[in-house]
Amino acid sequence: MLGAVAKAIFGSSNERYVKSLQSTVNRINGFEANISALSDEDLANQTILFRERLANGESLDSLLPEAFATVREAAKRTLGQRHYDVQMIGGIVLHRGEIAEMRTGEGKTLVATLATYLNALPGQGVHVVTVNDYLASRDAEWMGRVYRFLGLTVGVIIPNLTDQQRRDAYAADITYGTNNEFGFDYLRDNMKYERESMVQRPFNFAIVDEVDSILIDEARTPLIISGPTDDKSELYKQVDAVVKQFVPDDYELDEKQKTIILTEDGTEKAERMLEAAGLLQGDNLYDFENTQVVHHLNQSLRANAMFKLDTDYIVKDGKIVIIDEFTGRMMDGRRWSDGLHQAVEAKEGVNIEPENQTLASITFQNYFRMYPKLAGMTGTAATEAGEFHDIYKLNVVTIPTNLPVKRVDEDDQFYKNIKDKFSAIAKSIEEHSGRGQPVLVGTVSIEKSELLSQYLRQLNVPHNVLNARFHEQEAHIVAQAGQPGAVTIATNMAGRGTDIQLGGNVEFRVEDELSHMPEGPDRDAAIARIKREVEESKRKVIEAGGLFVLGTERHESRRIDNQLRGRSGRQGDPGLSRFYLSLDDDLLRIFGPDTMFSKMMNANLADGEAIGSRWLNKAIETAQKKVEARNYDIRKQLLEYDDVMNDQRKVIYEQRTDIMDSDMLEDVVEDMRHETVNALVGEACPPHTYPEQWNIQGLKDRARDTLAVEIPIEDWIQEQAVDPEMIEERLRTMTDEVMAAKAAELEPSTWMQVEKSVLLQSLDHHWKEHLSTLDALRQVVHLRAYAQKTPINEYKQEAFALFERMLEAIREDVTRVLGHAQFMAAPPQLPPMPEFVTTHIDPLTGDDNSWDQDAASGLMTSTLPPLQIAQPLMAAELGDDPAQWEGRVSRNAPCPCGSGNKYKHCHGAL
Repeated sequence: MLGAVAKAIFGSSNERYVKSLQSTVNRINGFEANISALSDEDLANQTILFRERLANGESLDSLLPEAFATVREAAKRTLGQRHYDVQMIGGIVLHRGEIAEMRTGEGKTLVATLATYLNALPGQGVHVVTVNDYLASRDAEWMGRVYRFLGLTVGVIIPNLTDQQRRDAYAADITYGTNNEFGFDYLRDNMKYERESMVQRPFNFAIVDEVDSILIDEARTPLIISGPTDDKSELYKQVDAVVKQFVPDDYELDEKQKTIILTEDGTEKAERMLEAAGLLQGDNLYDFENTQVVHHLNQSLRANAMFKLDTDYIVKDGKIVIIDEFTGRMMDGRRWSDGLHQAVEAKEGVNIEPENQTLASITFQNYFRMYPKLAGMTGTAATEAGEFHDIYKLNVVTIPTNLPVKRVDEDDQFYKNIKDKFSAIAKSIEEHSGRGQPVLVGTVSIEKSELLSQYLRQLNVPHNVLNARFHEQEAHIVAQAGQPGAVTIATNMAGRGTDIQLGGNVEFRVEDELSHMPEGPDRDAAIARIKREVEESKRKVIEAGGLFVLGTERHESRRIDNQLRGRSGRQGDPGLSRFYLSLDDDLLRIFGPDTMFSKMMNANLADGEAIGSRWLNKAIETAQKKVEARNYDIRKQLLEYDDVMNDQRKVIYEQRTDIMDSDMLEDVVEDMRHETVNALVGEACPPHTYPEQWNIQGLKDRARDTLAVEIPIEDWIQEQAVDPEMIEERLRTMTDEVMAAKAAELEPSTWMQVEKSVLLQSLDHHWKEHLSTLDALRQVVHLRAYAQKTPINEYKQEAFALFERMLEAIREDVTRVLGHAQFMAAPPQLPPMPEFVTTHIDPLTGDDNSWDQDAASGLMTSTLPPLQIAQPLMAAELGDDPAQWEGRVSRNAPCPCGSGNKYKHCHGAL
């Protein structure tokens, strides 16, 4: 009560914070008159002056008012856009390393130029991170005009760039790119064998656009670089044939936890069938020898019972194509991990592609926490403010809108079942579109989109369906969703990043209607006509009430619902939003309070009748909060486990960098050799034991195998003062002499190259095996909870012990290889980068968006100048023979044959 009174009098803490920034905005505005009077040349020269002042000891904070005023003037001259005062507040928030929550249509892209320019002045690089390649390329072109006018360089990271192009882009003052590209470049850099071939610079400052999508939605999603393993397609087919004979009573399905387990009867049935198929060793399914079969059985169960055709995936051109649960888009090239994708392929009877083994991985949490300074912007972040602060130490600041919001958010409408709900939705759409109001309908799956489309066809309501099947036309459909009476059905947030303008989008209409018309008076006249038509349409739409956003059900996260609502009511436009719910919706069915909803609604509602109240809205919000808390726990748990691996990853990557940078590796190799000698002697001759108890023959064999020396251990034992320390010392001397003789056979530079090659290859091999072991450990460590032990603590202890063993194995491996190596006249060559695929996998849904295809569905606006970036190579440039393409085309790039598939899934298939 007291808190509410204090808030009413003094404002919320957010409001007070935003108000405190107004004084800085006033200082920025105070520079406007002087800055506006500068010539273009003098304005561009401001960058040089700012850098001189920084060199003389001034701070970025002291430069902020003048620098922001400079950017505002440059934007006016290059883009014809002047930053509003609220956008200046957003820029200050970004510069301070916080998250700016700004509503859709408030110009976040322009806001980013302020903090980006200021933080690029020291020349250490600023990364601007976007959710897809289309937005990265668009923003680099569009906002790049401001930066280039002020004398800064701009780079963009997109798929299919060469290492040199990537190096040049990272060397620029400002680099645009997607979260995936930045993360994979980091992992790839730490797989390189020479420092000169690495592309990234040390991290400095990153601004993350759509920060909630990248740091929250995709935070369950580790980036993984993997290589192929053995083909097990026959095993998948055999296990699938067994699983298809199961009935629902044979297993227990938990949709909430997304788990499926066999019942006791189901286990017995599985054992009988697997034994008959010759897949079971012994008669017990859970014997150690059957671990792999059990794993395949579990994945096949998930594929058959939990993953549905046309909801979770579709079959296209003989391949399983995953459907993104958040956007409903087809994710060409994505693959589920851990054998699940192969299980779905076996289920649908398509060609089974082999699994991959992890070579390197990192979560977005740990990747972005490496930046000394991090900021973000989005339209929806407040609901996840606690998570942003806990994990990233980022505060969320809600920025007020430039104009008051006129959108009306109505209470949810509840119906008994889906049939009643969809009938009501169709009638509502017919009514609103009939009076000229555009309607944007948000659905959660392809299935629901097509179901609603059937209802609308029965009412003869014209509409566009935007879902995973038709994402090629996505930008065009969304751009025109604001035309009078237009009805657009979109899965969740399809088209995010494309503005819905009331009356239609002039640039897209020009592109669609006049692309064939040459420049000249006729084209100019046609453009003028389109502009007049759009203005008239906008007037009609505003009179009809603006864009009507209709949600067909609530999403698990309030944030996704808010994003959908935010498409309406931009920049002071009128708008309306309403959600329709039923007891059959997944959220209410899985997470809702059963007794309250079902008893009340089934007893009191007639067929086709609806109920709506703020009390029910609160109940739904409570259910959503439960799901959000559960999802946060999942992400937090992932981070706890990845933190263990992250500490080890840092050690390995630092060692790799030190090896690549070092001109003297003899000391490193010598230390490894001496520690190996000590370990061998300590194992054969334990302390506090007598010589007759030592394993003499074992020591001789290990010395011959690992150190490549024959030791006269029997002679040494005859001496009076023999002890393990003396044996260690003599053995170290022998191995040092052998290695010195080998080194003398080669030039010093060549010998160093030999040591470097052996060290890096051994490090990489054992690190890859270690990652595989940790993955397996994570799959089973939760079972320790049955023994009253904390799984994460058990994981930490075992991971540390495994890491220690790995380091011992590396030392022994390097010593063995160098001891037995025979050198030819030619100097050794460092090995090429291993063949790998990149995946970005969600542990729950398995989505893989390592190369986001949104770039293909977006169109550049005609007002933007062309940016010189590498385009995908086509067959005409490479030659008609696909055998010549190998090594010249990125594995994740579009295939030069023009099929639209990735090269690795087309002519580059292994």
